[in-house]
Amino acid sequence: MESDYEDLIRIFTNTTDEKVMQQLFEEMFTAGEQKDFTLRWNLLKDLYRGIPQREIAANYKISLCKITRGSKILKQKGSYCRKLLSDRYDDHLHI
Repeated sequence: MESDYEDLIRIFTNTTDEKVMQQLFEEMFTAGEQKDFTLRWNLLKDLYRGIPQREIAANYKISLCKITRGSKILKQKGSYCRKLLSDRYDDHLHI
């Protein structure tokens, strides 16, 4: 029997329409949770672009702890977030 977590992952995996995914996020997550997702993605992008952690902390008014987690994610071997960022931004950033 599939776990609740696996069920949720399957739901997100099978949702391929952008508008439907937006509706799913709006129905499942509070505005604050959506803001947290966006913040995490933005700080990952900033880290990937090479912006210093202290500058990111000042820009978003967040602690270095949140940024350190993102930094660790990008340093992990096989990081999917790093792959996503590389696929999206390397052509534009020439990193």
